[in-house]
Order: sequence, then structure tokens, then C-alpha cells
Amino acid sequence: MSTTARRKVGIAGAIVGAASAGVAAAALAKRYAVGRIRLRPDLEMSEPLGELRGRQATVTTSDGVSLYAEVDGPEDAPLTVVLCHGYTLNLDSWHYQRRDLRDSYRLVLWDQRSHGRSPRTATEDSVIDRLGDDLAEVIEALVPGPCVVVGHSMGGMTIMALADRRPELFGERIRGVALISTSAGKLAEISLGLPALLSKAVHKVTPGTVSILSRGGALVDKGRQAGNDVAFLILRHLGFGDPKNVSPTVVDFAESMIRSTPFEVIADFYPALMSHDKLSALGVLDDVPTSIIVGDKDWLTPVEHSRAMAAALPRAQLTEVPGTSHLIQLERPTVVNDALRDLLKRATTEATGSATEPAEPSERLAEGPVEGSAAEPSAGPVEGPAEQ
Repeated sequence: MSTTARRKVGIAGAIVGAASAGVAAAALAKRYAVGRIRLRPDLEMSEPLGELRGRQATVTTSDGVSLYAEVDGPEDAPLTVVLCHGYTLNLDSWHYQRRDLRDSYRLVLWDQRSHGRSPRTATEDSVIDRLGDDLAEVIEALVPGPCVVVGHSMGGMTIMALADRRPELFGERIRGVALISTSAGKLAEISLGLPALLSKAVHKVTPGTVSILSRGGALVDKGRQAGNDVAFLILRHLGFGDPKNVSPTVVDFAESMIRSTPFEVIADFYPALMSHDKLSALGVLDDVPTSIIVGDKDWLTPVEHSRAMAAALPRAQLTEVPGTSHLIQLERPTVVNDALRDLLKRATTEATGSATEPAEPSERLAEGPVEGSAAEPSAGPVEGPAEQ
């Protein structure tokens, strides 16, 4: 080998070595950073996240899918609360709501098709309207009397699909609705916190990228399993509005739910989320007490989407939570639970036939973080008039 050739090989080897060392150093730095975060005092470390269980049930849908569900709380409660989880999550995402409401209300929690303990479904059935039909069948099978339906993210869209397809259920059967960190449509237009041109480019390439990656779903899932530290850091900053103070235990819990959702399922439902449009169905919800809850740092279903829903539902109560992102039921459970209790009181009064004053539309601003949340304690919710 000539001197020149040896020099080129040496340079190439040095570049590869430096690159490898850089990758290794970056990985070690991430691991070190995550390790330091997890060593901080964590009030949620002893919380039995994902361990609360109820009476197991199976709901077989009209297309033959056996949906997994759990029933919790007293059977003689005047109202049943049906909790519909979001995209890539499962029924355990309602941990704090189950923990705090199960003594007073009958709860039905279910895993949406292809999520959690419910089996995979065909790609063509991974659509929001089908989820609305599933919810109707869950109510028919597991709810003997009046109920309140609560949905987070895709779960809120599920409720809107039910309103669109089965409007007669709202009023007599469904006495109240909570829409948490969700949207009535136009998700393909959100900025994701990026500059306009970059956001447009991301939206343009994402569907094709997701589709291509889904063909190698098993390989992608292996990569996701290996990249836990990276996923932890990403979710900590994007899923929570106060990443410095959010509990590492809560972040790990949320990340484990997302990681357990196969990438093929993520790819199957992505087009349905982007094409979701149920603004015209919201009018059905104006006949029942409705609560809309959102964090003002939500990048996935921005606060403007909740304000648009509130504008379409003049009797609804809008709760905006400062410094909070998309996983609001985990990040600010006290605020969410207070808003749900308020909704349930109104719905219970209607269900039992007692006379009551109709709730005035209002906007609640929660000063966060709040006591009992996944972040540091601070002040509680403050009510104010709604801006229409």
C-alpha cells in the first residue's frame, strides 16, 4: 500500500473512530442526564402507577373485536363514568382519576381497539367513526343507567364520533361530557411549535414516513425499545409543560404505555387523526353539561382547538391550565379531577331529577403546578368569565 493510500485509510479510520466515539459519547451523555434526573427527589415514586385494577370485562363489538374493559367503584352509584383514553395510551393513563373517583362513582375504563389489552384490528377499521361505534357498544354492555363520558385526545374524538353517529344517546343516556386535550379537527394544520415553513414540511413528509416505517414495524419497535433514554427526554419535554419539575416516575409510566403500542398501530391510526373533522357534531353536546380541559402548552392539540370547541358549545365550561401540555391528566391530576367532580355534580343532579340552576358558561384558569400533581405544589384553580 502506498503512503498516500495509507494516509487516506488512516484519515477514514480516524473519521469513523471519531464518529463512533461521538455517538457513544452522546449516548453516555443522554444516559447520564436521564440518570441524574431520575436521582432527584420524586414524590410519585411510591405511587402504584398502572397497578390499580377493577372487575375485568370483555365487550365483543359488532365486527368481532373483544375489547378489554374494567369496572370499578360502587355498583349503586347514581352515575357511571366512562373513561376513553388517548392515542398510543391505554386505560391505565386514567390512574389518578380512577384513584380519586372510584370511591364515589362507578367507573368503566376500556382499552380502545389495538391499544392496551384489546386485540389488534384491521388497518381499514382503525378509524375514528369505528371508535365511536365501539364506545356505543361499551355503554350498551357495561352501563346500566345514566353516564358521563370522558375522553382524552383520541378518546375525545371517539366521543365526538359517537355524537355524530348516535346523537339520540346524549341527554337521556349520556348526561355529561368531558373533552380533555382534544380537537374537533384540522390537526394536519397545527404547527407543532415549529416555524410555519418547517411545520408545513413536517406535515408533508410525515404520512409517507410513517407509512414506510410501518412496513418494518417489528424492526422499528426494537429500535424504540433500545432508545428508552432518548424517548424519556423527548416525552419529558413535549408531553409535559413543566419538564424540569415533572416526576420522572410519571414520565417513565407514560413512556412505557407509548412504547408498548406497536408502531404499526401508530401508523394505522395516524391518517384517521389527521383527517378527523367533527366540528359539526359538537352541537349534540350542547344538550348536556360539558367540560373542556386543556393545557396552554399543549403542542399536539393546541389550546386554540379547545377554544374553538368552547365557541361552538356556549354552555360548556372551559378550563385552561397554564404551564401544562398534552398529558394533562397525568401532569395536573388535581385540576383535572376538580373539573370532573364539578361536571359530575351537575350531571348527577340532572340524573336524579333534582332541581338545579343551569351552569353558567365560564373559563377556569388553573394556576399550576398544583398540589397533588406530577410537578411542584402551587396554587389551585381560579375561575373567571369565559371569553366567547
